[in-house]
Amino acid sequence: AAGYYSYMWSEVMDADAFGAFEEAGNIFDPAVAKRLHDDIYSTGGSVDPEAAYVAFRGRDPEPDALLRRRGLLDAAKAA
Repeated sequence: AAGYYSYMWSEVMDADAFGAFEEAGNIFDPAVAKRLHDDIYSTGGSVDPEAAYVAFRGRDPEPDALLRRRGLLDAAKAA
């Protein structure tokens, strides 16, 4: 059960991080990509993963992102 929870939480973080690009209006936005690189990818194990994510997004991951991705939450109603 713990392994499945970790897998699901990684999907939440993936969907929420992708949301940063969607919010920018460009899934290839260079500024968002730079923040992702600087705050998450380049830190390796030197920063607590939660702190790195919050530095990138400015908040904790939102599970609603995964629900929207899977069509279980209407994006228009969630906004």
